[in-house]
Amino acid sequence: MSGREDLPGVAGGGRVDEGFGAVAEEFARNFTERGELGAAVTVYVGGRKVVDLWGGTADARTGRPWEAGTAVPVMSCAKGMLGVSAHLLAQQGVLDLDAPIAAYWPEFGRHGKERITTRMMLTHTAGLPLAERALTFEQIMAWTPMIEALAEQPPLWEPGTAYEYHAHALGFVLGEVIRRLTGSRPGAYFRTAIGDPLGLRAWIGVPEEEIPALARLVEAEGRPALPPADSLIMRALTLHGAVPFPGLDDPHGYNAPAVLTQEFPGAGAVSSADGLAALFAAATTGVGGGPRLLSEETVTDAVEQRSGGPTFSGLPDFGARNGTGFLVDSAFRRLLGPRSFATSGAGGQFAFGDDEFGVGFGYVTNRLGGSGDVRAERLIEAVRGCVGAAAAA
Repeated sequence: MSGREDLPGVAGGGRVDEGFGAVAEEFARNFTERGELGAAVTVYVGGRKVVDLWGGTADARTGRPWEAGTAVPVMSCAKGMLGVSAHLLAQQGVLDLDAPIAAYWPEFGRHGKERITTRMMLTHTAGLPLAERALTFEQIMAWTPMIEALAEQPPLWEPGTAYEYHAHALGFVLGEVIRRLTGSRPGAYFRTAIGDPLGLRAWIGVPEEEIPALARLVEAEGRPALPPADSLIMRALTLHGAVPFPGLDDPHGYNAPAVLTQEFPGAGAVSSADGLAALFAAATTGVGGGPRLLSEETVTDAVEQRSGGPTFSGLPDFGARNGTGFLVDSAFRRLLGPRSFATSGAGGQFAFGDDEFGVGFGYVTNRLGGSGDVRAERLIEAVRGCVGAAAAA
């Protein structure tokens, strides 16, 4: 790997393999041209790390620098961790993605939810984007009250017939399915089955001792206005205001230990860039000579497009398309091709894998992107050029 001497204006560290200099150039441009504060990008190809770069400021309040392995709240990248977990359980024959959730969680199968499947939840088509019963922050983080509220909630539409982002309901419902099958909540299962064996700096429920070293999220200027607080998407996104979005200075927001140390499964993930990249590399090719987590057949199932377009509540089609548990290659976000599957976090965090090209990619940042944010997109374009992929968007 070559060094970092070719990254003017970026205080940090890391190395890149020959042939991947274009990724380093775009990483530098994110700082010099696109308003980056602190960030990291890691890329694996064929199970080998070929890009590992970090730089900038981890905490704007103190000037603490971003270091190797710095982790940051990555919000809905949690859904990618859950997606890998669900497909791993399906591959092992423990979970049938197309069986009714009620087969594993009988109390769920009421009020019109008898036929809802895990796949419907993972494709945001279950008709269950939220529980209408408003809970306190403490009740949400206690797990059981949230699970009970979702079990009592009728679907808002005929399951499987419409699409709406299941912001937190996906995490709690899938998390309870995982708990019923394994005896562990989803964050604990992820660490036991995937995170600890691979040595990943990635968690749903970060250990308390990691909190002081985390990068702190800040908002970018020019962030688009949010929908009205009483809209379906905002009620789902904030759980009726109990978890403010993004709420970066709120004691219940996405920098808060009260959120990050809990198993808040839809959006409470914390990870380094390497943690996400290594997860997707392990899922597609294996890391460091180890076996791949997900078989070719499993990835084929995951990347089949199953939802997207205008939403049930009337939001327009932004071009994003979903497989089962992941974003897939689309006009909204060009990846490497039809075998790519991805996860994103609000404000710019992004990770994906592709078993055709053997790639695992992770990018994390602490400045949430505003309108026209292209930081991750430019890094992905550079990777695409380096591996010779031509995405079919």
